[in-house]
Amino acid sequence: MPDPTLAGYAQTERERILATLFQWLRIPSISAEPDHAADVRASAEMCAGLLIEAGLEHAELLDTGGHPAVYADWLHAGTGAPTVLVYGHHDVQPVDPLDEWRSPPFEPVIADGECLARGAIDDKGQVLYQIEAARGLLARDGRLPVNLKFLVEGEEEVGSPHFESLLVAESRRLAADVVVVSDTGMISPEVPSATVGMRGLIAFDVSLRTAAVDLHSGMWGGTVPNAALLAARLAAALHDGQGRVTLPGFYDAVAELTPTEKASLDAQPFDEEAFRASAGGVAYLEGEEGYTPLERIGVRPTAEVVGLHGGYSGPGIKTIVPAVANLKVAFRLVPDQKPADVDAAFRSWVAERVPAGVTVAVTPEGGVAPALTAVDHPAMGALSRAVEAVWGRAPLFTREGGSGPEEALGRVLGAPLLFLGVGLPGDRIHAPNERMVLDQFWKGLLAAGELLLELGGRGR
Repeated sequence: MPDPTLAGYAQTERERILATLFQWLRIPSISAEPDHAADVRASAEMCAGLLIEAGLEHAELLDTGGHPAVYADWLHAGTGAPTVLVYGHHDVQPVDPLDEWRSPPFEPVIADGECLARGAIDDKGQVLYQIEAARGLLARDGRLPVNLKFLVEGEEEVGSPHFESLLVAESRRLAADVVVVSDTGMISPEVPSATVGMRGLIAFDVSLRTAAVDLHSGMWGGTVPNAALLAARLAAALHDGQGRVTLPGFYDAVAELTPTEKASLDAQPFDEEAFRASAGGVAYLEGEEGYTPLERIGVRPTAEVVGLHGGYSGPGIKTIVPAVANLKVAFRLVPDQKPADVDAAFRSWVAERVPAGVTVAVTPEGGVAPALTAVDHPAMGALSRAVEAVWGRAPLFTREGGSGPEEALGRVLGAPLLFLGVGLPGDRIHAPNERMVLDQFWKGLLAAGELLLELGGRGR
């Protein structure tokens, strides 16, 4: 059963906690937009204040060269107790298209048990239940079962460009035995799950030029190379007829699932009609043959054309042979693929398909390695027990289809990653009308406390 004192704390402090959440959500901490730089800093300052109010110490803003991160700690559990680092982020996505929001994105409201606002689930709400769990345990007896540290980033929504440098520079202060991440989700309220891995990512911008200027299609069409057509051919050649990525060696390093993970994946419910509806009502699904949709979005690598442009796109028609075109491709990677290997393979693949005389430039756009925690790691047992204590059943193990800075956290700090996220598939992350189901929030608070108790050996 969940700790009764913590449940009582959550009930007693309910209105204050919701008011705190609303206050934080009102800060438009959009890290992608320079005009909101002051708001991101204001969000960081509020986060530091919340950590101090919770009873943590040494709270400060960590300058990164970009938007600030927030650090705080409580280190009085003793040298024999484990050290836990909680990671989250306080920056949020842009809000466009604004006219699709049912209520203003930075004026949070509660409707039908849901909190609607930008940042509600991604990630201020999830960071807040971690802070409140620590506050509740400290209120119980003035101490925690573990040495606890918080690192709340301010640039996650723009790719964490300064995060690894921050980890390296602050590695001694951030040292931990385990890292807890609350920036993921669950299958459903009735089917709790725990993420054990996140895919990596590497993307490319490919520019093509076939001539000095666009050419008249009547005078030159049919004789000169067409940059838009070349870009389209590259896009079409990225997959074969079975939906497999055509880069040589692309699948060579892909690690197979363990029997436990495979059994957990097979046990996950999947409603194709609901899945297509949640994707905006797409008519059908496609992808790599021989794998289910759940496998394709979690445990298989992918390549997506995320941008394709060449020639005229205004009203009417312009009869030209385009001289320039652009192709953008994003690869999601799984263990044990390496971004550097995919970079080399993609450059070779492009070079083989672009005719001589065409100017081509391949520019990489970031690179994040995949992250994975073994399901049989002892810390995973603590996470499973914490989830089961709150949701009433052990979690299934899933892998997150997205990517983030978690791999760097685990690698630089040399600690296993535990994902305690409570988001749901319908939370509209990064979209208008982002929500957080409040029942999930309160359960997340209890589970965060249970996890600290489990990691601390329940008083040992």
